[in-house]
Amino acid sequence: MESLRKTNLGSQGLVVPVLGLGCMGMSKIAGADIYGAADEAESIKTIHRSLELGGNFLDTADLYGPLENERLIARAIKGNRTQYIIATKFGFEIDDQGQMTWQINGRPDYVRKAVERSLQNLGTDYIDLYYLHRLDPQTPIEDTVGAMANLVKEGKVGYIGLSEVSSQTIRKAHAVHPLTAVQTEYSLFERDVEEAGILETLAELGIGFVPYSPLGRGFISGDIKSPDDFPADDFRRSMPRFQGEQFYRNIELVQAIKTLADEKEITSAQLALAWILSKGFVPIPGTKRVKYLEENIAATHLTLTPQDMARLEEIVPLGTSTGARYDAVSMSMINS
Repeated sequence: MESLRKTNLGSQGLVVPVLGLGCMGMSKIAGADIYGAADEAESIKTIHRSLELGGNFLDTADLYGPLENERLIARAIKGNRTQYIIATKFGFEIDDQGQMTWQINGRPDYVRKAVERSLQNLGTDYIDLYYLHRLDPQTPIEDTVGAMANLVKEGKVGYIGLSEVSSQTIRKAHAVHPLTAVQTEYSLFERDVEEAGILETLAELGIGFVPYSPLGRGFISGDIKSPDDFPADDFRRSMPRFQGEQFYRNIELVQAIKTLADEKEITSAQLALAWILSKGFVPIPGTKRVKYLEENIAATHLTLTPQDMARLEEIVPLGTSTGARYDAVSMSMINS
């Protein structure tokens, strides 16, 4: 299999593979499995296989576990730290006992506390890309980013980014310290950033775009046939996209995507990733299995014609309702 190409993420100097590896599903969150049960040995094998194929851009967060995902990555990269580009996030407050408070904290003192804890959990003395996971509505973004900028000056962090923020917030933050990346959910099933003008803001300011959940949280893969396919504690059960009549309307879209993928003799997942990659973004599909990792990386070598792109966007036109991506409480934490 061909190795992954590299690309500039933003305009601050960070070079990454065109496809990252989302590691969230390799750990539980608050005791619940994400996308089914994970096996640590297989997860570590997936991280190692990714590196073999040039996929050294790993995405995690202190929230995942909490804290356990960063520790798993530390075990996977031990003795080989410099070969990897590690992105992690902070902002969901975790107390001194390692428990989630489910409050957002972007205060400068917490920025410092969170980074020191992540450095320890990752077994490293620097983080390549450090994101604010969600905007703290009680703390000016200038204060949070000012604290993050200090971490860059100290060498603890290489580059900084934000997750799920508005154009206005991006501009305010970028004026304090240049942002390298903004991360937001983006897929054929979730294109709010296009309607909100965020992509234009990023292009204007030279900030990279990192789509997470590029396969619609697994929906677009075509493997999900029924709401009952999820384990009892799978967090997708709480998402409107996977509930009631909306679920079955989405299944119709998935089937239409599969028809086009079958014509091209590729999987639906590969088609959906190729669509994002053709736009010049750096998606971070999550997987904890070597088989799916290799399938995802193969998508980086596909070329879609303008006609292919148009057909895909006719199946799921901009503005198509596929259901809210989170429950009401989680949606309230998104800075739109």
